[in-house]
Amino acid sequence: MPTAVVTPTFNEASNVAVLVRRLLDTRTFRSDPQARILVVDDGSPDGTAEVAEQAGAGRVRVIRRGRRQGLASAYREGLEAALEAGFDPVVQMDADLSHDPADVDRLVETDGDLVLGTRWMDGGGSEGWPLARRWLSRAGTRYVRFWLGLPQHDLTGGFKAWRASCLRAVDLRSVRSEGYVFQVETTWRAVLAGFQVAEVPIVFARRASGTSKLSARIALEAAWRIPTFRWQR
Repeated sequence: MPTAVVTPTFNEASNVAVLVRRLLDTRTFRSDPQARILVVDDGSPDGTAEVAEQAGAGRVRVIRRGRRQGLASAYREGLEAALEAGFDPVVQMDADLSHDPADVDRLVETDGDLVLGTRWMDGGGSEGWPLARRWLSRAGTRYVRFWLGLPQHDLTGGFKAWRASCLRAVDLRSVRSEGYVFQVETTWRAVLAGFQVAEVPIVFARRASGTSKLSARIALEAAWRIPTFRWQR
């Protein structure tokens, strides 16, 4: 089955063309002309949607949403669209080039129902992050592991490759988390459903342009919502 890469965007015109070109140059896309990039754009005023379409040479589908509805909402819509179109596997990644498009090959070629791109294991890391940001990210995963008992090294990242069967079992429409808690909850649901979760090391780069979408509200949501996942079944 062909691969789909799902990436949400808001004001990523300066990054999305590079992202598309680099994805099309991967082994995954060069070996399969049916592989596609699904861009979920929240009405970017900087023309992100148009830039993506022009760069895609017919291999980009843009899902245009008229207003900004949030990262988790964009992931839900894009991942569901990929499932409905019959793609398998389905990769999710950021559009700001913090996730290296070349790593898509390793994610889709690794055995596992869900494969996580992991910063905090041997061979992984971050570039250009201040110490406080690295500490916050590591602390987030430690917090998740404390409450949920998961063994994975990086539970808040958004670079993942899903087998379609695993993604369907997660039941995206019932996931209400926002921000990076969405990443935690979807992985947790895959584990509860008995699927195999694998990890590959990645290096997460600081975005070259644009602004981060991380906010204090997202961090506060994580603090109270993650402990409640223990009672999900």
